[in-house]
Order: sequence, then C-alpha cells, then structure tokens
Amino acid sequence: MTRPPLPAAAGGGLIERRSFLASGARLAVAIPLAAAGMPAPAQPPLAANRPEWMKTLGGADQAYGGPSPHEGEVVRRTHTRAAGTAGFSTWRTPIQDQRGIITASGLHFAVHHNGLPDIDPARHRLVLHGLVERALQFDVERLLRYPMVSRVQFLECSGNTAANAMSPTAMDVNAQELFGEVSCSEWTGVPLALLMREAGVKPTASWVVAEGADGGSHQRSLPTSKLLDDAIVALYQNGERLRPSQGYPMRLFVPGWEGNVSVKWLHRLEFTDQPAYTKDESGLYSEVLADGRIERFSFAMGVKSVITHPSGRQLLPEPNGFYELGGLAWSGHGRIVRVEVSADAGRSWADAALHGPTLPKAFTRFTIPWQWDGKATTLMSRATDEHGRTQPTRATWKKRYAAHAFNHYHAVQAWRVHKDGRVENTYA
Repeated sequence: MTRPPLPAAAGGGLIERRSFLASGARLAVAIPLAAAGMPAPAQPPLAANRPEWMKTLGGADQAYGGPSPHEGEVVRRTHTRAAGTAGFSTWRTPIQDQRGIITASGLHFAVHHNGLPDIDPARHRLVLHGLVERALQFDVERLLRYPMVSRVQFLECSGNTAANAMSPTAMDVNAQELFGEVSCSEWTGVPLALLMREAGVKPTASWVVAEGADGGSHQRSLPTSKLLDDAIVALYQNGERLRPSQGYPMRLFVPGWEGNVSVKWLHRLEFTDQPAYTKDESGLYSEVLADGRIERFSFAMGVKSVITHPSGRQLLPEPNGFYELGGLAWSGHGRIVRVEVSADAGRSWADAALHGPTLPKAFTRFTIPWQWDGKATTLMSRATDEHGRTQPTRATWKKRYAAHAFNHYHAVQAWRVHKDGRVENTYA
C-alpha cells in the first residue's frame, strides 16, 4: 500500500509538522531487525551473542564525572591568532553537537584578552567606588551571603560569525568555526542593583567602568541603567562555581549584550558621569559604518539563528531520506517568537516548531521535518524576536557597515546541501 504524501509546509521538502506527527508515518531511518541480523524480539539474545560490556563488571566512577571517551571529539577548539597577540585566545563551542539549550560548562566558549589569571579567591576583592555615598569592598565569602537570582541566558562574543562578515567568498568550515562564540548557561549571582543601592550610587553616576583582574586590566564602560535592570555579579554557572575560563571567582554578567562587557575576574566598579573610552572599547568594539561614521557602544546582540543539523562539513548519509532540521535562535532584546526555515534557498519559508521553554535572552531550539529528495539545495533559517526584529540578509547587513566591519554580524545563515550529501557554508 502506497502512503499518500504528507502536506508540505513549504518548498524543498519541508513537511507540515502537525500533519507529520498525526499521520503516524514510519520514518525511513529505522533498520529492521532482520536486516540487522538480529533475532526476533521474542527470542532474547544468547549470552554468546552479547557485547563484551555485558559480560564483565563495569569500571569505577570518578570524583568529578567527565564525558564518555567515545565523545572525545566534542570539545572546544581554539582559534589561532595572528603574531603579536600573545595572551589573546578564543575557544569555540561545538554548537553543532549540542541539543537542548544549555551548554555544558566545560564546552562554553571563552575569549581571553590577556591569558587566564590564577586568582586566590581568599584574596580577591570587589570594590565599588567613584560617585557613590559609601565606597564598598566585598570578598567572596561576603558576596555568597547575599540573595541571589538564577537565569538561563546566552552569552555571545561580538565577533561571532565574523568570517561570514569579512570573507568575500563563503569559507568551507563547520558550525563550530563560524558560530562557536556563543553559548547558553544558567547563571546565578547577586543582582547589581542590591550592591548599588547599598553603596548609594549618586544620581549623577550615569556610567560605570568595570575592570577585570587579568594581566591587562580589561575595562568596559556601561550605563548604570543596564546594571540596575538585570546585570548580576555571577558566582555560579550551571549549578557549580564559575570555572577559571569563565571568570572565577566572580564575573559581571550583562544579559543580551556583547560578551566582552560581562567582565571576567571582576574586581572593580567605578561609577562616573561619562564613559571612559578605554583601550578595549575604543580599539576593538567600535563599529565603522559604510559612510565612515563610528558607532560606539552598540551593546545589544541582534536576533540570530543557525541550523545546526545538518550544518557545515557534515554529511547526510542517505539521499531521498527523512531528516529533522534543527537549530538554535536567540536575541539580545528578548524572546524568540518565530523561526522560519527555507529548504529552497529562500524562495519559500515555513514556520519551525519552537521547543520550550522560550526564555528572554536565551537560546530557543527549533525543528521542522524535512524530506530530502536527493537534489542539491540550500537550507536557511530566519528568526524574529518579540519586538519584531528579524534577521537581515547578508547583503543588507553588508550595505550598512564598512567592508572590514565584522562585530555584531547576525545575517541569515545558509548551508548548501550537495547531491552527495555534503553540507557546506554558502552565501544566499
């Protein structure tokens, strides 16, 4: 009996999700037992046919559990920097291997401007000073006594996906290389508003200079209004104390804004009436527009999405087969409310399913069924947030910024699927 085709959500083989789930369709990905050389279900396998791990006593566990050795390829990968940039390093998350919305602490991306300081938490201090009624100093033990909040939120480097912004031709790299400077965790810490009220920040203090305790004293100027809104002094990540590469023993965490303002190894907050125009914010994080003007303090990260499976340098094993397209979307301005997917290079679009929880300034996972017909095609995703912001095309983004600009790139990502199943980065 031939099954009728399932309703299409859009061109290129995208399937209407509700009809697909309601149809009870048998996926063409399972392997029948007979084909796999297995006995029928009513006949349990003989001891002689059992794998070796069913015949011996298992090994011992570890004091701090680690991943399976069979997942040894799922690691952060470092990005080689140019000569003369000692201390500046980037470690990228294997985003293509992630499911759900939480990034494991050990796989969270990291960018270090001045290496990784080895800080004694017993000697570390956080100072609030400047335009305040009372200058205050906190050690770690005292901060741990304060009321804390926990939120699941993403962190993204402003230079994430820079290669697509700068390279005139699409580089044949995987999703980790392109999108690996974004991750999402549960962050727990003390609201800055509590500490600011205790210090008595003066009305004239419209800015604060946050400084880290690394060798180069990384500094960023931030408006006090944002710190009062939702910034925290983070002490925990994913339920455990911060790891050194994430700012142990404490870091500033500023939800939705470019990663470098969430200053790691935080030790000083100076309240002022103007920004400091530090070396970091002036030299690295000012955007040049197409007309030559400078855009300073473009803090919030734009709405963005990426299909992670399939994605660059992956291989679809079977043509004319069923696959579930899936990926991640996020916005520095709030919640993701819609993700559209195209399987025909943008000629038609269909709404993907958003998997809860859909949290503000956090990863949102999306999926949609796809029946690949074995022909070459291009996959794309386009996200929209609760404020109506939608991802631009690459051409639109490039038109706004100078040719050499790359920070805050958030254009629609496209993956080219070849007839042999190879997937590669492309521009569309």
